[in-house]
Order: sequence, then C-alpha cells, then structure tokens
Amino acid sequence: MLCAGRRDNAQRLTALDEVSESLGLKLGQGLAEARAMFPQIDVVDEDEAADRALLEAIADWCDRYTPLVSLDGPSGLFLDITGCAHLFGGEEVMLKDILGRLFQIGFDVKGAISSSPALSWAACRFGDGGIIPQGVADEVLAPLPVEALRIDQGVAASLRKVGLKRIGDLLHMPRAPLARRFGMQLLLRLDQARGANEEAISPRRPVAALSAERKLAEPIAAEDDILELTGQVAISLKSGLEARGAGGRLFELVLFRIDGRVFRIAAGASQPLRDPQRISKLFCERLTAVHDDLDAGYGFELLRLNVLQHEAFQNAQGNFTGNNNGDVPLADFVDRVSARLGADCLQVARLKHSHVPERAEVFIPAIATWSPEDRAEELLAFFPNADRPLRLFRHPEPVEAIAATVPDGPPQRFRWRRILHQVVRAEGPERISPEWWLDPDNAQERDYFRLESDAGRRFWVFRRGHYLPGSAPTWHVHGIFA
Repeated sequence: MLCAGRRDNAQRLTALDEVSESLGLKLGQGLAEARAMFPQIDVVDEDEAADRALLEAIADWCDRYTPLVSLDGPSGLFLDITGCAHLFGGEEVMLKDILGRLFQIGFDVKGAISSSPALSWAACRFGDGGIIPQGVADEVLAPLPVEALRIDQGVAASLRKVGLKRIGDLLHMPRAPLARRFGMQLLLRLDQARGANEEAISPRRPVAALSAERKLAEPIAAEDDILELTGQVAISLKSGLEARGAGGRLFELVLFRIDGRVFRIAAGASQPLRDPQRISKLFCERLTAVHDDLDAGYGFELLRLNVLQHEAFQNAQGNFTGNNNGDVPLADFVDRVSARLGADCLQVARLKHSHVPERAEVFIPAIATWSPEDRAEELLAFFPNADRPLRLFRHPEPVEAIAATVPDGPPQRFRWRRILHQVVRAEGPERISPEWWLDPDNAQERDYFRLESDAGRRFWVFRRGHYLPGSAPTWHVHGIFA
C-alpha cells in the first residue's frame, strides 16, 4: 500500500511499504508514472494531521525511556538516552525493548544508538541501524550515499554530478575546496555525523524538575488504585523537594496504558506543596473531573508523577499544640475546587500599576497566587497614604452637581440616583492624570473629592474636565466609604 499527496502541483508518492520499495518505486515519484509501471498498486490519500497525531502519540509513549524526546520530521524521533540506558540493562537491551514493544503494538520500526544524532539518523535511514560503538563512525558512514548527511537535494545532486556519490568519497578530501564549491552546510553535516560537532536535541515537552515513577507487575484500571499509587509515589518526591528546599506548584500525573496510549493529568497548587496526602487529594479531584475522558482500557502499566514547577518552601514554626497548618484548610479548599472545576472558577483581585482607579486591579485565578500576607503588603506599598473607598464602582456613575465652587472647588449639593445629598464636609482635590497612551480619546484629568453628606454618608466624587467658556465639566461618583 502507498500514500500519495500533492507536491509541486502534482500527485506524488509520500509513503511506501516494503513491497513497494522492492518494486523499485521511490518517494516523490509521480503517481501517474507509478500507476503506469504497476497498475495493480493500491494507493490511498495521505492525511498529514493524522500522521502528525500518530507520531506525537508514539513520542508520548517513548517518554517511558527518557524525557528528552524530539520529533524528527514527519516520520522519525530522536531520543537522548544519556544516563538512562543503564536503567534498562544497557543500550542493547534498551534498543531491543523499544523495537520489540513497538512491533507488538503494530509498528515495524528501525532504530540506532550512537554518539551523535546525525550518525543515528544516517544509520536508520540508509543503513541497518543497531548499536554503533565509539570510533567506528567513518566505517559506518563510508558506504552510505551522500543523502545520509541530511543535506539539500540540490547539493546532493551537485555532488553526484562530479562523481561524489558516497560519504566515503568526502571523508579524505580537502575541506577548503568542498566548502567553496558546495557550501559550509556540507562540512557542518559531515562533522555532525562524525561526532566532531555537537548537535543539541530540543525536547518537545519541558523536562520535569523532579520525577518519580512506579512500574507495575500487573496493570491497574480502578481510580482507587491509581490514587493509592499516586500517594506512594508522592512520598518518594518529598525527599527530593526537601533537598531542594522547595515545594511543588504544578504537578503532572502521567499514566502509560498497556496498549501504548498515554494520559497526562495536571494539577496545580496555590502554595508550594510537599505533603503527599494533599498531592493525592489534588489528583482525586482531577480524576473526578476527567472521569469520562480517562479510558483505562486493559489497564495502566506505568505511573509517573512529575513536578513541573516548584518554588521555595517556607517552613513555619508550630504552636504549642504542634499545629502549624492554620492556613492549610483555605489553601486546600482553593486547590481542590480549582482542580475539579478549573483554574478560573475562583478568582481574586490583583493590583495593577495604573493611575486610573478602575484599571488598578485585575482578576486572576486564585490558584495562581494565594498569599493574603503578600497581598496586604502589596496594597500598602501601592497606596501608602491614599484614602480609597471601601467600595469602588466598576464604572463611575454620573451625578448632577449643584452650586459647585468655581474653578476647583467641590459641589455644595449633588443629586445621585434621584436623591439629593447636602455636602457638609469636603476634602480635595486629588488630581489623577489620564493614561493618554492607552486611551487617547478620553485623555481628561480627574479631580477627586472626599465628600460627607448631612446624613453621614461619605462619597468619592470626581470632576472630569474644567470650567471653560462654552463648556462645563462633568461630575461622577466613583465609590463609597465606610
């Protein structure tokens, strides 16, 4: 079976199986030419989105071997197994395990392990793969075609025109003439394949700061079993967090299903967290929220708990009863509700640097930052001497000012919501300049007054604009004091 897609305004072959390759068909060959050569071939249309999703799923599955997994085009993966091979019995055993498991799932793949990504790529794409020891890179590369260096097609065609068809033809040639005629990319790719120039692998997912996992002899599927194992794995994380003097803010539970599918469940905490029981409760709420989407199938064979974000953990001295968790119930409530209903279900106001009062705060998820002490210090630092109303209206409401002292004085009476208020005391004005760079259409100064009525009510009223010939300012009430 072959796959065909539109390339260069023509239908061309984009994927071949072994039978098609044995017939002499090649990638990029025109579909009409292939049908003329072999009318009996079975061709299906390519689905790039489905192919990408499949490769992403295989990459998730490979996370069980190393967190450093990178995509290599539309049909390959790079795995950086530095420091991981001994956990699986060595490189040979590890490669055999990867290829064997993927074959059982239904994929016929080829793999290679070497000292450089470029050498492994060449051995897989144009060679037999396998384990490539140190010091034999030139021997492995010599019989391979120049296309195995991952160079442009135009450069490869130019090399073939002058008789340089194999990598071995380039190994002992002078470098300066090669660079002048074929460009520096050829030498860079050659050095990368020989291991003389390092090539970094960019992982597709952020690497967890701390991780612990549990491999299971028998798969599990029940949520109670998953939560119990999560608590046990969280105990293993506690010592690592204590060694760093930190607590986790964002955790990720990764469940590897026996058929290769991977589920990732994230849960955040409003404060740095170490307690295994509280971590387990977070995922209890998350599993409840994603219950319908978590298909255990024939069970999970590997469970991993990652700490994606962590912060400094402040140890508090306990009281005489030995209880130093006075604020835990509130923080635990925020964490559990946010885990079940989403991070946006609970929101708190956060101060924002702005001169305009209605723009001086913004609502953010409570789980993002939850520290009443820090919020109080922030408030004092932001408004050290300003007297602000207890209730600030979201939008200023217009009022009718009567007998206002011209040009900068407060009104003696004003009508608000159809009620006339007699002013007996007034303080101000406090001038607040507009943010003309944000809202040039409403760039007018405001003069705020603190007014007290004969009934004892206190208002925060401002005048927008000035008394000018032919125009008068407008008055608004913006808040109410206690």
